[in-house]
Amino acid sequence: MRRELRDPRLGMVTVTEVRMSSDLAYATVYYSVLGDSGEAQAILDKAAPQLRGPVGRALGLRHSPELRFVKDELIEGGARLTELINQAVKEDEARRRQAEQSEGE
Repeated sequence: MRRELRDPRLGMVTVTEVRMSSDLAYATVYYSVLGDSGEAQAILDKAAPQLRGPVGRALGLRHSPELRFVKDELIEGGARLTELINQAVKEDEARRRQAEQSEGE
């Protein structure tokens, strides 16, 4: 895919998962991106027809699947969850210290 797409606006795109329909007519491609994900979605959607042929040839399929690109939200969700856990741990530690100081007085 990297060789086929030479758009400098695309940035760093990682394909995280591909799900094929049972008849192999459609492929849902999940991706994550560093940078502007809205712009990446537009670029990938526009490039999908150009990528069909190379993907079909690489997979050895007689008919190339229609590509549908979907931004993978799991990575961002995991990062946000990690951030929330770290924040809760810091707040808990601060409350514990405050309680220890008030007990010592």
